[in-house]
Amino acid sequence: MMLKPYWLRFHRWITLVFALPLLALILSGLVLSLEPLAQRTRPAAPVTEASVLAALQKFDPEGKATGLTIRTYDQLMTLNSVGPDGSVDVSLRTGEEIDEPGWADWFGTARQLHERLLLDLGWLVTASTIAMLMLALLGVLMGWPRLRNTLGGWHKAGAWVFLPLIVLSPLTGLAIAFGISLTPATSAGGARPARLPLAEAIPLVARAHDLADLTSLRVRGGRLLARVYVGNRLTGVVVAREGLETPPMNWPRALHEGNWHALWGSGLNLALSLVLAGLWGTGLVIWARRRFRKRNPRARLAAA
Repeated sequence: MMLKPYWLRFHRWITLVFALPLLALILSGLVLSLEPLAQRTRPAAPVTEASVLAALQKFDPEGKATGLTIRTYDQLMTLNSVGPDGSVDVSLRTGEEIDEPGWADWFGTARQLHERLLLDLGWLVTASTIAMLMLALLGVLMGWPRLRNTLGGWHKAGAWVFLPLIVLSPLTGLAIAFGISLTPATSAGGARPARLPLAEAIPLVARAHDLADLTSLRVRGGRLLARVYVGNRLTGVVVAREGLETPPMNWPRALHEGNWHALWGSGLNLALSLVLAGLWGTGLVIWARRRFRKRNPRARLAAA
């Protein structure tokens, strides 16, 4: 208990130093928590093998596209590394190129903010994530709170009730940042196979999955990886000429993004984002109140 004032002081200073990047991470995380739910929106027209291959033939006849994404909530398919702008947006309804802002733009901006703070500041994102873990640790070191119907009481009670989620979120975020997947290592021996063109990969995926459940198809770690919903779980599938292979689940990424279940994962991440926003706001209000009282001793005496 003798160290509690020091833990409290460290807690306040870390919050003040990282206040703005933490707010950016919390709010962008709140927006991204809704994307798995949005992605389960069924498209107005079926996403068929023929329609995807037709779009590839029309906008990428030379087979240069390195990947594609499908966003059913915008009725949109994006081909990467194609066209003068580096990508082409194709309507799932008409098969024609479109240039209309949609939810994909909002989610894309939120992802850039969450991962790089829009300015290629990945190191600051990592530092802020570590700071969030330190804030949780300092909160624990300060001891079990006294439950009171005050702003400070609600701040402490909320932090303790949601402590497992508050710790799990930055831990999994750091695991993603440092490439920790908790999956068994595989042998890297032998030459890597040549990249499979998308026009050859799409039929392989379509044989096993509804293409409306496909969210992306792109090269990852030298392999062509499809991310496809199986039920409500977003699963990675390696696509090769020999067929499809499902590697072990990357649980840190699945837990952090809420992709382990489109409904429950999104719900927990949304609740956590709201709790973190509440803790951020109430923490700064508590600090401001104390700071204001110190600078206005007359007001404090008058109130007494």
